[in-house]
Amino acid sequence: MSTTLFNSVPDAHGLVQIGSREEWLRQRLEEERRRLELEAGLERKPVQHFHRPVERAFTRSQRDKTTLLFGGLTWKHEKLVHGAFESLGYKCEVVPVPNKRAFQLGKEYGNNGQCNPTYFTVGNLVQYLQNLEEKGLTKQEIIDRYVFLTAGACGPCRFGMYEAEYRLALRNSGFDGFRVMLFQQSGGLDQAEAEAGLEMNLDFFLGLLNALNIGDVVNDVAYQIRPFEVNPGETDRVLDECMDLLHEVMKAKRPYTLEGRFGDFLKKTALGGTAAFLGKFLDQLYGEDYTAALREVRDRFNAIPVDRTRVKPIVKITGEFWAQTTEGDGNFNMFKFLEKEGAQVLVEPIGTWIMYMIHQAKQKVKDESGLDLIAENVPKWNLKRRVASRLNTQQKIAKLSFAEAVFKREYHKLVEALGGIAHHLTDQYELQRLGHPFYNSRAGGGEGHLEVAKNIYYSNKDLCHMVLSLKPFGCMPSTQSDGAQSAVVSQYKDMIFLPVETSGEGDVNAHSRVQMALGEAKVRAKNEMKAVLEQTGVTLEEVQEFVADHPEMQRPMYRYGHHKGIVGTAASFVLHAAERMKVERRETVCVN
Repeated sequence: MSTTLFNSVPDAHGLVQIGSREEWLRQRLEEERRRLELEAGLERKPVQHFHRPVERAFTRSQRDKTTLLFGGLTWKHEKLVHGAFESLGYKCEVVPVPNKRAFQLGKEYGNNGQCNPTYFTVGNLVQYLQNLEEKGLTKQEIIDRYVFLTAGACGPCRFGMYEAEYRLALRNSGFDGFRVMLFQQSGGLDQAEAEAGLEMNLDFFLGLLNALNIGDVVNDVAYQIRPFEVNPGETDRVLDECMDLLHEVMKAKRPYTLEGRFGDFLKKTALGGTAAFLGKFLDQLYGEDYTAALREVRDRFNAIPVDRTRVKPIVKITGEFWAQTTEGDGNFNMFKFLEKEGAQVLVEPIGTWIMYMIHQAKQKVKDESGLDLIAENVPKWNLKRRVASRLNTQQKIAKLSFAEAVFKREYHKLVEALGGIAHHLTDQYELQRLGHPFYNSRAGGGEGHLEVAKNIYYSNKDLCHMVLSLKPFGCMPSTQSDGAQSAVVSQYKDMIFLPVETSGEGDVNAHSRVQMALGEAKVRAKNEMKAVLEQTGVTLEEVQEFVADHPEMQRPMYRYGHHKGIVGTAASFVLHAAERMKVERRETVCVN
């Protein structure tokens, strides 16, 4: 067969080129496909690909008349974030803690098969907007005057679908066109225009991180004091006062700017941007605005009388980020339930998650080192290119290590300002070492290896009697983690680990399961106290009398250290008090 046959066809003028042999074959295949479809009675429809809805932008000119909505954390964190946003000139409101009504709205207006946090958070926004409408605002006024800021991510979980779920529920509930801004865990905010209404600059991130860190530390301290307060309700009363104080401090804090004649001169030079950046960074490192406020909060907390001789099991909370953080119906009000049942709750700080993300980014840079050389097929003798690749990798690692060190320094600075009793951030490298044999530390999604690692860490380091893992029903990463936990529990026989899946129903069943596990933890705490009393040779009454004669030991900020093999607060305190009693008796004998 001649090649010309494939390249030309006759027409009125002779032979005209129509294309290559491949084009001719494709044409014949397409004709045959259509013939077979007609014989089979199949109707071919045009493909309609999904396109992300085009959303109205939130611009700088709209900032004065637009309210920024956010939520999803504890009320302590949200109040401080509210103050930080207001200090930058934003109008903002906090969406209340989701309740079961919000869960039902999420199911009504959202897709089937979503996870617990999706239903609660999506339904909570709809419920908030409906309340605004009940107060007299029209739907269009709400759409024009309000914007919602939420977190998002990709990965093996429904978290990557939050934005689509918000849009679907808003459309179904009659708020089509309401603006949702998605803040990615990596990549920042999705707004390209230079005149963006929400400026993701250094001031924004410093304010946000300070609010989250202070919220972590205050939250930790409050949960340490409340179980031992002598006067019921006093901790919450003082906490409310302190949060009002800290909110005003966050609101009054103004971003650092170049001032004075020298500052005005620098602004006009090429060094102006660098000088402003350094000024903001140094102000963060050495400024006293937050630490001074926390010292006042420390003094207010320290005025609460406590009785640390009460025997209470310590329950460490882990699990999926939202379920382990929220303090409402979204996790069966588990923190209040645990305290009501006589436990001391050890909450998880958001700072651990931030450090985890830095650690994972650092690990990824190390794992991808040299891949650019392979992709470009750089020969071994090209030393210049190889050295450049290595230096680039080391530079990225150095930047992440610096961010890691600065964040840890700033967090622990706040811990010390608040009396030093809040827990320090857990070492991510220790968590990786403990968790990796059971759950690959390079696996993404959810909390990754952290759930497994924290179970081992807190149990083996004598930091808790029981680990309670809270996660949404059907959460894929947490389900994977639970599978690995079975191997962990089989190897560490003494640990008490209980996973609880949360949803909009099932409170009684979940509380019942926790009660059973908590009963075993209570027995351990009591046996621990009994062993300490036998070891020291003192009675609980003698310790209580000694403490009554030493008022400083009745203060929350009194520090006495952690003893190896001792978990409970009461047992550690009694051991310390017994040692101090012996020292004072010895001193009395020497004086006489």
